[in-house]
Amino acid sequence: MIETTRTVSTLRSWVKTCRQSGKRIALVPTMGALHEGHLTLVDLARRHADEVAVSLFVNPTQFAPGEDLDRYPRDEQGDRAKLDARGVSMLWAPTPDEMYPDGFSTTVSLDGPALGLETDHRPHFFGGVATVVTKLLLQVLPDVAVFGEKDYQQLQVISRLTRDLDIPTQIIGGSTIREPDGLAMSSRNAYLSKEERQVAPVLNITLKAAGRAALAGDDPRTTETKAISQLLAAGFARIDYVAIRHAESLAPLTSADIKAGQPMRVLGAGVLGKTRLIDNLDPRSA
Repeated sequence: MIETTRTVSTLRSWVKTCRQSGKRIALVPTMGALHEGHLTLVDLARRHADEVAVSLFVNPTQFAPGEDLDRYPRDEQGDRAKLDARGVSMLWAPTPDEMYPDGFSTTVSLDGPALGLETDHRPHFFGGVATVVTKLLLQVLPDVAVFGEKDYQQLQVISRLTRDLDIPTQIIGGSTIREPDGLAMSSRNAYLSKEERQVAPVLNITLKAAGRAALAGDDPRTTETKAISQLLAAGFARIDYVAIRHAESLAPLTSADIKAGQPMRVLGAGVLGKTRLIDNLDPRSA
């Protein structure tokens, strides 16, 4: 039976009990509104640990004014039932006051893979993510933590953060889980109208085509521009980026880099109706 806690002190008591029993702990951080993509991360975590904790926290510091903090989907009761069925031991569901008590004034600053892409359009985002993830990792001190590859830049930022700060947690990326038509599963997909839902898979289709073109020798910057035009023509209201990047550093790749076999990722983000969608893929395996 899953246990739920909302305070750091009771969470650490659970961690201490696990450690005294010699058990490995895995953490899966989430913002709730769980779908099958989240649950596959839980399954992956269970393969790497004896006990799995899932955090459920809609982190206010990664939302800018005017973003969807207030309307972000929430269903703690339903989430708890799904996690219980998946064999999760602990649901860590703190309140904002528990995570950010009066006087909280410490943040984590970033460089490297945090620069550009999401940061160009949501400059607040990774500072909020890095701070809350650092807190979660120090609260649970898990042996492993599992994050989805759908948020690929975030995964690279967190991997770098744990290495740079000597946080002794192995970061594992879980593959993106997709709907039958290729749309990456996301809690925000619930915002899409019926008509927008029909258009949404074009993001994945376009990123695949851009990857194939770059692998065939087309100039990456020209390919990115063409992909953006295609997405706008398909009905997206705004495209924040289509980017062909090095898979680890997220630095831009040239045609020569791609020909030389540098690891590659194609990433995209755009707004369809009022919903912001992101996706990414490795074109060599897509």
